[in-house]
Amino acid sequence: MLTADKPFNASVDVRGGAPGTRETDLLAPDKLVSAIDAIVLSGGSAFGLDSAGGVMDELRNKGRGYEVADVRVPLVSAAIIFDLLNGGEKQWQRNPYPELGRQALQNATTEFALGSHGAGIGATTANLKGGLGSASILMPDGTMIGALVVVNARGSVVAGEKGQFWAAPFEVGNEFGDHGICAERVEMHLTSDGLPIGSPSSTAGTNTTIAIVATDAALNTSQLKRVATVSHDGLARSIMPAHTLFDGDLVFAVSTGVAAVDDPATEAALGHAASVCLARAVARGVYEARSADGDVFPCWCDRYLSG
Repeated sequence: MLTADKPFNASVDVRGGAPGTRETDLLAPDKLVSAIDAIVLSGGSAFGLDSAGGVMDELRNKGRGYEVADVRVPLVSAAIIFDLLNGGEKQWQRNPYPELGRQALQNATTEFALGSHGAGIGATTANLKGGLGSASILMPDGTMIGALVVVNARGSVVAGEKGQFWAAPFEVGNEFGDHGICAERVEMHLTSDGLPIGSPSSTAGTNTTIAIVATDAALNTSQLKRVATVSHDGLARSIMPAHTLFDGDLVFAVSTGVAAVDDPATEAALGHAASVCLARAVARGVYEARSADGDVFPCWCDRYLSG
């Protein structure tokens, strides 16, 4: 979940064929309200959208929200992944997600764990556990770009026999192991259900990668729409294939800045930086995932480091 001390500008771009969202229409450039109070990334498929209701309740208790006369309505956008077939207990009698949303806001902090945490706990990819990933870039002019992603992709994030990441050309330091770029030729022939050859069979619709890219540059909703759109390049660079009919891939773009950006070249640079951040964040989410009882797929470190 992402929130701030005050409302922030946001937009969204959807590229997958099976999205699950809440309050995303209001983020279009032609809508009345451009600033929102929080964004929620959740597991649980459609059940998980109710986590935004829990966040709304907590924000309202704090006096936050869009003011209409004497009423305040917190504006919370949300997106979910499908993770209901990953093992674990799903036969609840009462939807747990509103309470999980409340707890997420109550426990919100600037520091958080990656991998098998939060919405990344039950995430999977074509042949590995997915996870929660993040990365950032400090631009030469001091502008900060960051990305947060829940990697639950139908495609694969690794290439070749050694499991090198598709995002390897963009790695900073050894943030996902410094295992280099796959040198072998990778034949990306697909099975009849659209998965890379060698991947376990998967039920259609059990996917979606959802992300937030954020900057402290001051961008309006139209500019953020462009950043969100370009940021999808980061998914295409790090997941093979991405944006399938069975994925609900989407990216939110957020601005917390106050000084307007008027230079188109600067906007273009921000979009490119956001896409690179997102590619790195995808790899980090899978790299940091850890095994747990009931997993349907191995985590990256167990498959490629155990030998």
